Amino acid sequence: MLNPDNESERTYLEALLEHGHLIATGVDGVYGRGQTFEGVVMAVDSAVTRLGEKDGADTWRFPPIIPRKTFERSEYMKSFPTLAGSVHSFVGGEREQMKLLNAMEAGEAWAHGLPPTEVCLTPAACYPVYPILAGTLPEGGRTIDVQSFCFRHEPSGDPARMQMFRQREHIRIGASETVVAFREKWLQRGRTLMIDDLALPGGADIANDPFFGRGGKILAQNQRDESLKFELLIPVCSTEKPTACVSFNYHQNHFGHLFGIHTADGATAHTACVGFGLERCALALFKHHGLDVAGWPKTVRERLGL
Repeated sequence: MLNPDNESERTYLEALLEHGHLIATGVDGVYGRGQTFEGVVMAVDSAVTRLGEKDGADTWRFPPIIPRKTFERSEYMKSFPTLAGSVHSFVGGEREQMKLLNAMEAGEAWAHGLPPTEVCLTPAACYPVYPILAGTLPEGGRTIDVQSFCFRHEPSGDPARMQMFRQREHIRIGASETVVAFREKWLQRGRTLMIDDLALPGGADIANDPFFGRGGKILAQNQRDESLKFELLIPVCSTEKPTACVSFNYHQNHFGHLFGIHTADGATAHTACVGFGLERCALALFKHHGLDVAGWPKTVRERLGL
């Protein structure tokens, strides 16, 4: 089902599908990736690796699921319940199986036969990291490099708003001053890569997360007032509403408090992360440089090794 919200989304999505960069599955926001598209995603991922190679980060990779206890402890449901994804699975016997199959055959609701498992879908690549770091950090804190598929339940015809997508994140955990400095360093790195090196239009701006409900409006305003979140915005399907391709987030001591992470001097640790939306970066490149990689500017291809 292709249901873009406006003509520019429809036109771009159809072009991506026609060129085989994306592959329709019948569900909005859920796509396969063609070979060329995947090559660009991997090239952007490698470029991010080169940006952070001197930071001394530990490289960790996780599957796109996290323990349900971690998900619950993160308080994600307080802020983003409409985006969450929970994994459910069948655990009954033959009798329960037949009831489920009969319901499916009759076109009736059948998911009640699949109770929740011990895992949820990963909402952000950094979430598996925090419980692992519970306790006291070494002197100077930690820097972690992660990449994972993430899930957000927001079906959309906008090709840049996928339900399952990859985030490449660098996370800094430690004292507030080192964490803030880390974010500022990556803010400059992100601008240099995306705007200068990859010749994409756009810029960074203060932003807020889509917090849920009336209380969420207050949280969003506080986030903006304290400049806790910046996004690198690049027009993909709209110049009026450009797409956030990279985000730069300072969580203060939120995750340090939730997961019991402390600095070497006993203070609650602060955290920050920079997240590159790899598919969004690729979509921005195809949008502004063309659907044929061979026709991209030579400097861009060289920067990405394409």
